[in-house]
Amino acid sequence: MDVSAPLSLVTDDAFREIFQSMSEGILMVDESGKIVVANPIAEQIFGYEKNELTGVSLENLLPERYRGRHINFRKGFNEHPEPRRMGFGRDLTALRKDGVEFPVEISLSYTKVKGKLLVMSFISDISQRKKAEEALKRSEEQLIVYAAELEKKVQSRTEALHKTIQKLENEITERKRAEEEARGALEKERELNELKTKFVSIASHEFRTPLSAVLSSASLINQYNERGEKDKVDKHVQRIKSSVNHLTSILNDFLSLGKLEEGVIDINKEQLVLKDFIDSINEEMSPLLKQGQRLDIEFAPGTEVYADSRILRNILFNLITNASKYSPEHETILLKFEKQNGELIFSVQDEGIGIPDEDQRHLFERFFRASNSGNIQGTGLGLNIVKRYAELLGGTISFKSSYGKGSTFTVTIPI
Repeated sequence: MDVSAPLSLVTDDAFREIFQSMSEGILMVDESGKIVVANPIAEQIFGYEKNELTGVSLENLLPERYRGRHINFRKGFNEHPEPRRMGFGRDLTALRKDGVEFPVEISLSYTKVKGKLLVMSFISDISQRKKAEEALKRSEEQLIVYAAELEKKVQSRTEALHKTIQKLENEITERKRAEEEARGALEKERELNELKTKFVSIASHEFRTPLSAVLSSASLINQYNERGEKDKVDKHVQRIKSSVNHLTSILNDFLSLGKLEEGVIDINKEQLVLKDFIDSINEEMSPLLKQGQRLDIEFAPGTEVYADSRILRNILFNLITNASKYSPEHETILLKFEKQNGELIFSVQDEGIGIPDEDQRHLFERFFRASNSGNIQGTGLGLNIVKRYAELLGGTISFKSSYGKGSTFTVTIPI
């Protein structure tokens, strides 16, 4: 600012009152850098006695390292005076009389008295503020360090917690696996005990009848043979054969089930000429059918398949035996074979007693026998074994049945 006031105003009572009561230090400096006048706050800030600053060079109030440059700054301001803050964006320090440096803020203005330039410096000691800022800065740095340490601790504890959780999960998984294995073993043990119990029950019943028939027929054959009654001898010989075949069938069922339970059945595939295979089945099964029953077989000549003949034979043996057993005498059992899209599809169709609707959903369960089976011999294992054989070969079994009208069982096996 440009104020044209004579220097004598410094001694005016009103101006002196303002000058001395300012909360900032004020120095008035001439163009040569000499202090013309200083207010009490300025004297207090720099540690000088009253009027002791008058005539002191302004550079004496600066640290020695700044004095040379400051002379040039002062001359530049004298040439182009304008109000401004000094050292904007930089930390300024001044020098007390005792040689101690301290931080300051300085604003510059000017006035002209009797045509001479006087520079006014408004000075604030910011030592306390700087201390507060330094304390805050240290606190922030400490806070950053603490936060970093805390983050590391949190991360470390999180990792430890994660490992603990993972360990617990592994232990729980292992415990569950052990429990499942124990449950599975217990279930197998229970099934085995059930199997043994039912085997004893079925064996005691099913074995007793054919064995009694064999014993009585053997005694009667001896009598009829002595009397030369050959037709009666032949009848009882056939009865013995039938009883033996029944016993063999029961034993085969239990042997097959045992092997399936133990998982000891190997699959041995071979190239089969379908006609030769079917002829052998027909030749083996025909003598075992009821009186007047016969197999009617349909298949495409020249067909070859790659499959396990032993397992196929067991499947067909069970299905044909059931068809015969649950059909009346003099009935035809239809056996169909076809090869489609890499699969062998065969079916066994009878015109027997059929399966009641309420029994059909249990049909493949072990030891299950339909409610209309009556006194017809059987273990209730055949269809369960057939299903497991089909699944062993990667195939399926399905059926259609009408009560009193017969049943058709169809097996599909990939070849």
